[in-house]
Amino acid sequence: MYLDLASLTSVRLFVQRYRAKGLPLHVLVNNAGVMLVPERRTEDGFELHFGLNYLGHFLLTILLLDVLKKSGKPGKFSRIVIMSSATHYGGRLTLDDLQGRVCYSAHGAYAQSKLALLLFSYHLQNLLWVRGDPVTVNAVDPGMVDTALYGNLSSLAQLAKKPFAKLLFRTPAEGASTAIYAAAASELEGIGGLYLYNGRKTESSALSYD
Repeated sequence: MYLDLASLTSVRLFVQRYRAKGLPLHVLVNNAGVMLVPERRTEDGFELHFGLNYLGHFLLTILLLDVLKKSGKPGKFSRIVIMSSATHYGGRLTLDDLQGRVCYSAHGAYAQSKLALLLFSYHLQNLLWVRGDPVTVNAVDPGMVDTALYGNLSSLAQLAKKPFAKLLFRTPAEGASTAIYAAAASELEGIGGLYLYNGRKTESSALSYD
């Protein structure tokens, strides 16, 4: 089924179609994203990093939450996996300029979106625990992965990146490993509210716990 996370209308239509199928949902991996793109707006008027990386996933998760709750049960919780990034450590939520209209920075916008995802992950897990719902939420840092996400680097930066990519960057399969761990590992049954890197619990930024 088609889904464009940069369009809130597309997210709503996707959820309607999914619900119409009457299928359960045991795992939701929020993995789509853009990085370091020049200043652009979504069709809804949001800055692209914030609109796609955060708002699209936020709406998708909230609209599918009751399906996830119904699909989970004690001893077999449904799971939500949210892809964050180490760039969140440098992220700041500029509440009076979330859309970057005053001073746009591609790196700042990306870091802000990843910090927002972490805040959402922790807050949602707390709400689910309070309600006793059989759903866990964990955030994941896939590391530096050699994918098309880096396609928005300048030509000079692209050239500089190439010799280091094979040495320092992970393959897409390696980058996906922690997300798969969060989605399927038996030792994480019923455990949420974590930030995972290399399959291990890691401390996220102080702001992410605010």
